[in-house]
Amino acid sequence: MITNDYVKAQVAKGKGYTIVFLTAGPHRHDYPQDKLEENHWAHLRYLFSLKEEGKLLVNGPVTDHPGIFGMSIYASSDKDEVRSYVEADPAVQAGRFSYEIYSYFSMPGSALS
Repeated sequence: MITNDYVKAQVAKGKGYTIVFLTAGPHRHDYPQDKLEENHWAHLRYLFSLKEEGKLLVNGPVTDHPGIFGMSIYASSDKDEVRSYVEADPAVQAGRFSYEIYSYFSMPGSALS
């Protein structure tokens, strides 16, 4: 049985993170087609490097929303730090994506598999 004391103990072990949603950037629809694939691969390589460095915990495309194209959970609760990572993303720099950034709190044991 889950008791109030158990919940309190779990919440006390929680940690802050930052969630980022990638949205349409100012050049989403007019980005040059001949450069799109190159920019997309640079975007993915960048995200994979953040993941390898332990800065990015969860990342992937949003497949059923017309205005949100990706979601990421960063291992930091410092929104300015995370903003610097997002703004260094080649797809954000190219104007293909903009972003929304939010604070997030998670309980211990939360994971995707």
